Formats: sequence, structure tokens, C-alpha cells
Amino acid sequence: MASSTLITPSYFASTTLLPFACNLSSSRISFPSKNASYSLPKPLEAFSSPESKAAVVTKDTWEKSILNSDSPVLVEFYASWCGPCRMVHRIIDEIVGEYAKRLNCFILNTDNDFQIAEDYEIKAVPVVLLFKNGEKRESIVGTMPKDFYIAAIERVLKS
Repeated sequence: MASSTLITPSYFASTTLLPFACNLSSSRISFPSKNASYSLPKPLEAFSSPESKAAVVTKDTWEKSILNSDSPVLVEFYASWCGPCRMVHRIIDEIVGEYAKRLNCFILNTDNDFQIAEDYEIKAVPVVLLFKNGEKRESIVGTMPKDFYIAAIERVLKS
């Protein structure tokens, strides 16, 4: 009869999972070998910060930028580790240019400002919320085609 091991969180904490030493806390991951050290550049940095044309909003700027805005507002809730969020960033970047004078666009990192995400019952990312006169008017959950975002924006602008 084969033996089995119960895998629990404590198992991972007490077990060395890698058969070699590596440094995961630096800006590079390096793996030693007999003759050299191999490095992987910029681990996970591709997801660490979005390169978005939308402005960043935080809990400190939320009230002024979103709730007290004279213009309608779009806010994308994202996380740095979220792959689908990067696809939404590209769509939001296009929208920023197309609606520059009629809509303010922001992004909020839910890992950094989880209280705001919790206040709006954001359970997963990406989520795009649209506000007008300080009130949430529309929400789009997940990664959708650009037409979904445009239709929601147009409904908010016409309301």
C-alpha cells in the first residue's frame, strides 16, 4: 500500500519545496548551478503596476476624485497579479482618449485600498464602476469587449 502525505498549510511552512537555494525576495530570482548562476529578470514585475493612461485613485483621493467629481467617473478596480486586468487596462486606455472631455477615468489597486473595494462589494477583479454625481450608476464585472464599456458609459452620460 502506498503511503500518502497530508498537504496542509503547515506542511508548506515546514517543508523545503525547492531542492536548491534561491532568493525570491530580490528583484531577480537566481538559481545556483555548479559553474554559474542563472537569473530570471524582473519576476512578476509585469503585473506589479499597470501602465495605464487612467489616473490612480486611492482611499486618500477617493472622495475628491470620485464622489465629488463634477463629471461622470469610470473606476477600474484591479490587482497587480491579475492577468485579465491588463486586458481591461488596454480598453480603458482607449476610452481615456475617446472620452477625454466627458469622463474622468481612474484605476484603483484593490490590494492597496481593499477598504474601498469592500465598501463597493468588489469580490473579484477586474471590475469597472461608473459614477455620476457621486452615485454608482453602472458596474461591469470581468473582462468584457469594449462595446460593453462604451454602452455603459453612454447610458451614464445620457442619464
